[in-house]
Amino acid sequence: MARLKGLLKIEGTLDNLTFYKTQDGHLVKTKSGVSGDRIANDPNFQRTRENGSEFGSSASAGKLLRNAVRNLMMNASDNRVTSRLTQIMTQIKNYDVTSPRGERNVGIGIADPMAQALLKGFDFNDSATLGSVVFAPFTVNTGTGDIAFPAFTPINDIYYPTGATHVSFKSAFADVDFVNNVSAIEYSPVQNLAIDGTNTPFNLTPAAVPAGAGTKLYFLTIEFFQEVNGIQYPLKNGAYNVLNIVELA
Repeated sequence: MARLKGLLKIEGTLDNLTFYKTQDGHLVKTKSGVSGDRIANDPNFQRTRENGSEFGSSASAGKLLRNAVRNLMMNASDNRVTSRLTQIMTQIKNYDVTSPRGERNVGIGIADPMAQALLKGFDFNDSATLGSVVFAPFTVNTGTGDIAFPAFTPINDIYYPTGATHVSFKSAFADVDFVNNVSAIEYSPVQNLAIDGTNTPFNLTPAAVPAGAGTKLYFLTIEFFQEVNGIQYPLKNGAYNVLNIVELA
């Protein structure tokens, strides 16, 4: 793969070169000399088929998780979140030590605590990570999904963008069953605070425990607003907002 420079930017195939546009610019690569039929049937490509099957399964696991929190991602995600999450799911799949090669999957691998550790702390918006925005300690009750901030002074305990006057916190408690490809999620009420020097302890308690026997995931989302004439407006289309997996169980 090479980067295309110059004034002429084209897309498509010319001889054995394929030109295409990505978020990283215009790229060019040579066409594959191996047909899809051969890859699907030739015994020499058995490893390729196995790798492709496991990659597809990992990508589907990432999509399941993204769909579970899609309402939150609408306000806090970056344009590489799909590929970043698929990469982690591919690593989690490797913790499946019972399935044959080509059939290893996230649903089995995620049961390993070391696999869960790979997903804990994942930021859906790499431009606004939880660790760079919130400095106050908090606790997670894995039974109820409650996230508690025992002491919180906004002007001291968050890094807030210029122009922000208010910040909102919300939690989510999800059950994601990577084996059966289903999910359920419950949300807490929103805690909206003025960015000032007032110490305001608060709890984010989801409405209920989500149904299901899958992996329990606990999310924290943070959004910034600017108040003008009594109305709070989102800041820069959510570019500064946080969505993080704070715990798994």
